[in-house]
Amino acid sequence: MAEMIHGGRLIARALKAEGVEHLFTLCGGHIAAIYDGCLDEGIRVVDTRHEQTAAHAADGYARLTGRPGVVAVTAGPGLTDAVTAVATAFRSGVPMVVLGGAGPRVFRDMGSLQDMDHVELMRPITKWAVSVQETRRLGEYVTAAFRKATSGVPGPVYLELPLDLLMEMVDAAKAPIPTRYRTAARVAPDPVELARALELIRAADRPMAVVGSQLRWSRAPVETLAAFLDQTGIPTFVNGMARGMIDPAGPHFLNRSRKYALKNADLVIIFGTPFDFRLSYGQSTKIAPGAQSGIAGTMFLNLAAPVIAADARIVQIDLDGDEIGRNRTQGVEVGLVSDTGLALEALTAGLSDLAPTRLAAWSAAVRGDEAAKWAKMDGEIAASGDPPSPLRVCHEVGRFVRPGDVVIGDGGDFVGTAAYVMKPFGVMTWMDPGPLGTLGVGPGYAMAAKLLRPEARVIIMFGDGSFGLHAMELEAMARQGIPVVAVIGNDAGWTQILRGQRQFYGEDRLVATELDYTRYEKVAEACGGHGEWVETTAALPGALERAFAAGKPAVVNVRIAKSSFRSNAISV
Repeated sequence: MAEMIHGGRLIARALKAEGVEHLFTLCGGHIAAIYDGCLDEGIRVVDTRHEQTAAHAADGYARLTGRPGVVAVTAGPGLTDAVTAVATAFRSGVPMVVLGGAGPRVFRDMGSLQDMDHVELMRPITKWAVSVQETRRLGEYVTAAFRKATSGVPGPVYLELPLDLLMEMVDAAKAPIPTRYRTAARVAPDPVELARALELIRAADRPMAVVGSQLRWSRAPVETLAAFLDQTGIPTFVNGMARGMIDPAGPHFLNRSRKYALKNADLVIIFGTPFDFRLSYGQSTKIAPGAQSGIAGTMFLNLAAPVIAADARIVQIDLDGDEIGRNRTQGVEVGLVSDTGLALEALTAGLSDLAPTRLAAWSAAVRGDEAAKWAKMDGEIAASGDPPSPLRVCHEVGRFVRPGDVVIGDGGDFVGTAAYVMKPFGVMTWMDPGPLGTLGVGPGYAMAAKLLRPEARVIIMFGDGSFGLHAMELEAMARQGIPVVAVIGNDAGWTQILRGQRQFYGEDRLVATELDYTRYEKVAEACGGHGEWVETTAALPGALERAFAAGKPAVVNVRIAKSSFRSNAISV
């Protein structure tokens, strides 16, 4: 007898074959059949209170596992609510499969509930956006979505799934799910260009490297990077999804002297990270586009971003050949289209005859700058005034972070401080808003992290502004048994924006950037979690101890002092 199953079950079977363990969602009538299929296939359905969080959770799942995360959202506003998170994944190069509901095909363009052109909406922020038109091909389309999401530069894909397809019954034997349909092969560096890169490194007296997000998709990223550092001794800095992949207790960790190294290097090696605002667009001087129109050019800059030495040579490695040399008016000497891990392995092997001690003087100079910056920062960390400084708060939280624990930054100024002070170690032990600067990532990332790494401490470092975006996800966490600890740096303002507003327009022109010292921890208590309000340095350790011991979602709401630590951090 034929096995008759509905389209939602076909979707779930294809997801199960991909090893998907969690489907993130906010419920909707258009996608209920997918949930029904997940129950049969043993896939946990994790629900949120906003579709943006559900999609961020799928993004976080991908970052943590190295495999595409999956989110299912209903039609119309269900999908529009997820757009911000999908755009975040697209800009960050994270593989994700978005399953979107739609009205029955027979009612298309007739004004059915939540009807709209989903595919055209999603096309600019996905690698592939398509509407499936036949139930028996659902498995085929799901497997194609995974292939497209993971090939080349990873990214999100979107499948529109009309309601009638998901509910239609078909013979399972006539709706096969493809197997062995994608390769795990990675792109290796071109041998000719690799030889040129090795020549430049051998000739360099002051080389430095920046390793970015694409390292996440390489095999054994931590071990591969460690071998490169041990062999070459090149001062190396990580950003994006590569944060946390250098042991902070080891000899190679650097996080404060990148600006010095870039300014003084004679060779800069860029792995899997773009020349964007974080690297002053690859320039050796600040760009001030506003100056041409009579507007202060500094309004358009990240004032803290480092510039590259004018005479430095550049070796750039990227999965996307279109990124090679982008924004670099001075060009690059060598461009390698390659997986970061394979490029690191090739360079390590090609430099095996060189002693890392040859760079001792240069390394000492970089570490001298690093030590000086930390010494200056340590003074504010050690201060015991009340309320505690943001540096002190981040330091105290950092004492609870063990190797393998996950720290998530969701905010602006406070998170910028945490990125310097806190030192997690391991693959995807630090996650943040990324190059799109998306606030609200915290709850979704944290839910995925705690589900996938239940033994790890999962900590969200919240700005008080960003906490307000998705505070009700505390209810979803408490109800589904997902205990994370959120620490709010409460300075009663959108400080990263307020600072620039004050500098450019004056103290009496502050609009829409000031908040109150609101008792956000009571939201956690109302949702079934644990709350702590902290106003003194002495009270902070005990509050953190209780939060981590609570065994349920906890919020430690800390009133923080004003600080000049990030006084030049104006980013637009």
